[in-house]
Amino acid sequence: MSEMLEIRWHGRGGQGAKTAAQLLAEAAAAVGKFIQGFPEYGPERMGAPVQAFTRISDQPIELHCHVTEPSIVVVLDPTLLRRGDITSGMPEDGIILINTDHSPSDIKRALKIQSQQVYTVNASRIAAETIGRPIPNTPLLGALVRVT
Repeated sequence: MSEMLEIRWHGRGGQGAKTAAQLLAEAAAAVGKFIQGFPEYGPERMGAPVQAFTRISDQPIELHCHVTEPSIVVVLDPTLLRRGDITSGMPEDGIILINTDHSPSDIKRALKIQSQQVYTVNASRIAAETIGRPIPNTPLLGALVRVT
């Protein structure tokens, strides 16, 4: 990896966006990468929209701000697709991974996405069947590893 990988996570409080961002960063650190994994939220309660961010690089990371130009966006709650532009700052070859039972083509059409790659996985269902709770962060981490 010659460039820094930047990921923006969109979720709701309690879905594990913060945990997923940090777990991915810690996994990268374990193989010698420089990392950042941090959330952005205020005094909101469980269920409020939150963002979290992950940076992974071969070089020391000198940025100390939110990820504004992510190469990957992960959406833990599909209702957030209607709140703002999740593709904001993304390059044309970016990757979008969404927790939904809709197909990638349905999502691309609904969001009018032309160039970014869209992947979907019903992570809430997988989590509910596996651990009995619809917390999508861990299935989405697995899907993210698969698509990258």
